[in-house]
Amino acid sequence: MLPVRVLIVDDSVVVRKLLCEALASSGEVHVAGTASSGALALAKIPQLNPDVITLDIEMPGLNGIQVLQQIRRLYPKLPVIMFSTLTERGAAITLEALSLGASDYALKPSNSESLVRAMEQVRLELVAKIVSLARGRSGDTGPGPGVSPRKRRPSGQRIDILAVGTSTGGPNALAAVIPHLPADFPVPVVVVQHMPPVFTRLLAERLNSCSALSVREGEGGETIAPGQVWIARGDYHLTVARRGSEVVLSLNQEPPENSCRPAVDVMFRSVAQIYGPNVLGVVMTGMGSDGARGAMHIREAGGEVVVQDEASSVVWGMPGAVVSAGAADKICPLQDISQEVVRRVTSSRARACSVPAAPRM
Repeated sequence: MLPVRVLIVDDSVVVRKLLCEALASSGEVHVAGTASSGALALAKIPQLNPDVITLDIEMPGLNGIQVLQQIRRLYPKLPVIMFSTLTERGAAITLEALSLGASDYALKPSNSESLVRAMEQVRLELVAKIVSLARGRSGDTGPGPGVSPRKRRPSGQRIDILAVGTSTGGPNALAAVIPHLPADFPVPVVVVQHMPPVFTRLLAERLNSCSALSVREGEGGETIAPGQVWIARGDYHLTVARRGSEVVLSLNQEPPENSCRPAVDVMFRSVAQIYGPNVLGVVMTGMGSDGARGAMHIREAGGEVVVQDEASSVVWGMPGAVVSAGAADKICPLQDISQEVVRRVTSSRARACSVPAAPRM
């Protein structure tokens, strides 16, 4: 298989050199060229025909957002990975870039890191994203085309919590689902989005500004209730626990799972343990297979799982892995997921209310 062709766009000669060496050493990526400015990048795209672009956010002249907008107008399907800093400003601009069509982002190494460590960080984070975005939506973890969810008899249990997991492409997917849940949505929502600290708080604030439900980043110790959406804090696993008659959020920094913290598998196992069959899990676009084992826990406990379809996913690794594991009850296009969630939650609770109470003995 031919290496993925990448165009590196960054105004720093040091960063360009670092990226060239780190990506070339992977064997899976070929650096087709570099550009020191946005204008030069736009001129080089038709000459180099790259499979993927890495794009710095803050550059003189045309900044990363302006270049991204031009790329999306001229090359709507060309994958673009924003190269961001782990700062408040970097996170805010990155989220804006994702909303404007960036495919994903990667974090720049900090200035305090050694060159060897910096190159290893770039190699670990960026190469997998470049290859996954360039070589098709399904990546290496999803099933072949035409695979359908494994049918089973509906459990008939009332849904008491919605648990959502997503990664690459997730901020836009969440923006297509959470704001479309009604203000009277009758169950709490817990979310794992693979993102670092700062990013998850700003994501929660962004979703909260356009949603009927309250969307917040979890701190740990909060009692969850209908009308609330809780997003896992970056670098912390999110779980739930019973405290008397209440259910509370809990955060921990136990080892990553699937190279992720927060991990969808951790959250899914937790909600399955606490809520049993009364869980609806949703797995949306994302690289890798995080969520597949957790989805099996939800199904084994009697709960239900809905996944995003391949056509509407930026990367179908995570939802595809759930389908491959036989743990999906329904595959939906992104635009239908909120409606499917509301239908399943409300109908399950209506069924539960219509069941006659057992006679007292």
